[in-house]
Amino acid sequence: MHKALPIFVLFLAILLISCGKKEEQQMEQDKQPAVSTADKFTPLSTEQVETLLNKAKSRAGEINDYTQILTQAEIKAILAKVANTEVDQVADNEVALLETTMGTIAIAFYSDIAPEHTRSFKRLVTSGFYNGTRFHRIIDTFMIQGGDILTRDDNPDNDGSGGPGYNVPAEFNNIPHDLGILSMARSQDPNSAGSQFFICLSRERTSALDGQYTAFGKVIGGLDVVQAIGKVEVRASRYGEFSVPVEPVVIKSAYMVTR
Repeated sequence: MHKALPIFVLFLAILLISCGKKEEQQMEQDKQPAVSTADKFTPLSTEQVETLLNKAKSRAGEINDYTQILTQAEIKAILAKVANTEVDQVADNEVALLETTMGTIAIAFYSDIAPEHTRSFKRLVTSGFYNGTRFHRIIDTFMIQGGDILTRDDNPDNDGSGGPGYNVPAEFNNIPHDLGILSMARSQDPNSAGSQFFICLSRERTSALDGQYTAFGKVIGGLDVVQAIGKVEVRASRYGEFSVPVEPVVIKSAYMVTR
């Protein structure tokens, strides 16, 4: 009996050491991001985008009717919600989903290159700001532009003039404005970016934007949706530019979700 005791103690010590190593390995795995920086721009299939959308919807709960026309009071309430929304920086395994009336677009972000723009975009998505807004300016082979809360009111003449109630300082960078690149719209003031964004439809017509607008994301799923939006029928705006969709293209809902 006494001779067996040291063997039992030795076995117990080995078992404890083994368990400790497993716990350390699990802790190290938990520290690692689900998607590395190098892999976050890997394209997603239609099925993968749909899976992420279902995941996002299951967590988001009920979304307001995207066809509803908002009053000025309701728009002010959304702006107040944005002002009170705090978010962390976009993680490498985090993507935005824009569920539009023509399909879903998945976007990954250059959070290390344009941190203020990526955080602001996440803030607007999380607060519900983009839900129900339209792609109000579409120019084939150039870009599709959206993100204006005023596209939800009853005055089409103010489309393209709205914002979130704050500006984001320029973070111009070396990312080329290529097909599928997400960039932030602005006025002549370099530091006037707000909520309006555009997605590039080519390289040929957008190369002149390099270093003049802040590129901060890339479409990794639903690029065919972006291109289809770029092909919709348009009419002349009040300024004479043929860019106003004849049939509205709406962001039904926007989500942030982890892969």
